[in-house]
Amino acid sequence: MSVLETAPAPARRAWHSSPAVRLGALGVLVCAVACADLFAGRGVTGADVRAVLLGGSGDPMAEHVVLQLRLPRLLVALVAGASLGVAGLVLQSALRNPLAGPEVTGVTPGAVLGAVAATGLGLAGWDSPTAVVVAACLGGFAGAGLLWLLAGREKSDPEQTAVYGVLVSAVLAGLTAVVLLVAPGELGSVVQWLIGSTEGRVWQHWHLLWPWAAVWGAAAWLLAAPLTLLRCGDEQASAAGLDAGRGRAAALVCAVALTAGAVSAVGALGFVGLLVPHLALAAFGADLRLALPGAALFGAAVVCGADAAAQLLSRLLVVVLDADRLTLPVGALTTFVGAGLLLVVARRRADER
Repeated sequence: MSVLETAPAPARRAWHSSPAVRLGALGVLVCAVACADLFAGRGVTGADVRAVLLGGSGDPMAEHVVLQLRLPRLLVALVAGASLGVAGLVLQSALRNPLAGPEVTGVTPGAVLGAVAATGLGLAGWDSPTAVVVAACLGGFAGAGLLWLLAGREKSDPEQTAVYGVLVSAVLAGLTAVVLLVAPGELGSVVQWLIGSTEGRVWQHWHLLWPWAAVWGAAAWLLAAPLTLLRCGDEQASAAGLDAGRGRAAALVCAVALTAGAVSAVGALGFVGLLVPHLALAAFGADLRLALPGAALFGAAVVCGADAAAQLLSRLLVVVLDADRLTLPVGALTTFVGAGLLLVVARRRADER
């Protein structure tokens, strides 16, 4: 029997009814996985990490690894995960499709195409995040715009939008492959965008990502009321005085911007933006004023936790395979786990019907 089950009825009701308690619990979870991520890497021991954080380490190498490599990597993972979580919930609400997400609506594939194309043309690179953000944004908006044009009058139909989203994503992925064929020498520098990785993230990426995510995250939260109406359908939204077309366009701009910022920093992390909104809605309900911050915390916890798990698995594989160095990209882990969870969600929706 759990502690919650043995607690007095008022305490149980407070847990289930208080959004502040749930947000606080999520905050504790984020802190826990952040600590795990900080201690999971190679190069220095856990004792060295503690010494550096407490200011008592005299080892310059340990200080460099913790403060210049692990800490910015951790912060970038947290903010990128939060951005993808919010972007996914915004998209699912605006398109009224619980299986919509940046990965299957052309937004993430478009952002990846923009980053890869800019790299192939020599205009950007993995170590020039400013140019990558611009290229990823242009690609993300192009992908979303293509979906918008193809959906046409049926853009408010969730099923039609989902079908067009898959088609657009497939076309953009094909164009990315063409770019790689034209510039095969760039494959090594863009494979991280294709899979998703937090490896090598430094303070430059953090300083560029967090203001971008803060601005567009705040804009998404200000759209919570219109998004809640859009979830009910265009007719209900219009009856409440909302211009559904403008509201949906503003929501898509926020979602694309958040996704592009995350992609420019960590690449295409599969299924994060697709599945995190389901966790947020299950925990906080349909009130997006609460669900959007919840999605940000869930996204941060998922990506940071996946990064910690990927680093631990990499260390294990090095021992098992007797390899000098092997790094498991965090995007491979989120895609593998997310695919399984997506099957569960799809089956549950089929059973509900």
